[in-house]
Amino acid sequence: MAAATVALGLVAIGVMPSASAEEVDPSSSAEVGAVRVEAAAEDGVHDQAVRAVAAMSLRERAASVVMGHIPTTDTAALRDYMASSGIGGFILMGANIPGSESALRDVTTALTLDPALPPLIAIDQEGGDVSRLPWDGFPSSLELKDAPPAAAQDAFAARAALVQRGGIGVNFGIVADETDDPGSFIYRRSLGTTPDAAAERVAAAVAGEGGAAMSTLKHFPGHGAAPGDSHEGIPSTDMSKDQWAGSDGVPFAAGIDADAPLLMFGHLAYTAVDAAPASLSPEWHRIAREDLGFEGIAVTDDLGMLEASGDPRYRDPVANAVAALSAGNDLVLGVMFSDARSATRIVDGIVAAVESGTLPAERLDEAAARVQAMRMSLAADGRGLVPCADCQPAD
Repeated sequence: MAAATVALGLVAIGVMPSASAEEVDPSSSAEVGAVRVEAAAEDGVHDQAVRAVAAMSLRERAASVVMGHIPTTDTAALRDYMASSGIGGFILMGANIPGSESALRDVTTALTLDPALPPLIAIDQEGGDVSRLPWDGFPSSLELKDAPPAAAQDAFAARAALVQRGGIGVNFGIVADETDDPGSFIYRRSLGTTPDAAAERVAAAVAGEGGAAMSTLKHFPGHGAAPGDSHEGIPSTDMSKDQWAGSDGVPFAAGIDADAPLLMFGHLAYTAVDAAPASLSPEWHRIAREDLGFEGIAVTDDLGMLEASGDPRYRDPVANAVAALSAGNDLVLGVMFSDARSATRIVDGIVAAVESGTLPAERLDEAAARVQAMRMSLAADGRGLVPCADCQPAD
């Protein structure tokens, strides 16, 4: 797809640029589709988020770092789920996607109980094999890995605009894993067959999504070196940290340097670094923060995958969530085995862990502040709140 075509398409579908704190008028608000966007205060989103978290109850803080899921498009059920659980995020899976964009906007509006503090509504919209929106016809990673990086930027700019049109703020869509093995389960989803090629396209994809969706890099520290599918077990490799830094780590470093605001930690083990899966590894979180300079939200891959791995250490979903937060994740994601009560059980477990000292209160506060800041940023600049519901998508 030519860059000029996509650029015209993005104008047509009304992509809104990000607004800095200095550009936001704190006395202003904007009507956006069915929701009202309240501007953030001038004193900075981070400071405001820290103060907001300090005023929360322990249970409110615990709920804010949970991203849940129930498989329905029933707007009343979705509204009740968010109201009863109080959780900070929701991931849309195939069962949440109705047959049209307008109906999808009804779904995301139902999830948004407070437009001044919208939840983090997320979706796995990679394109190609992993595509929740059936109307996404833009090039997939399988096509983009052999195309110039500019093509990846164009495709993900258009894809993020579709995500935004649906009222979705976060896209779990940029696969930074790299492999040259066509037999790998991640090959068709990867943006490159070498570290440098993947890095160029990952950075381009982040740049493309930047005006419309909160980009997520996944699955850190990378499936390419760890054979096996983490939906079926816990893949592992004995690759050293130095080897990783010169290979599988390169695309993640590029995406972080491009300012991707979320990093998804995978359920895979680099045993020379830590025997634990990266999603539960304090050392891998330290590497992301200190070595790579990541400053955004660390989110787990679906914790239900750990439960499904067959490893008896990970049978308890509540213990998995607490361990993930303790390791350094800011947002715990649950999809597999989830029902309408699962999120509340996770919240209860986080509260109990803080009260018992298993999870330091300071760690929960840090996580909650990062999530709160992103939610406030989404409200301030309108991303994810359907800026152009009546416009036509690009061809």
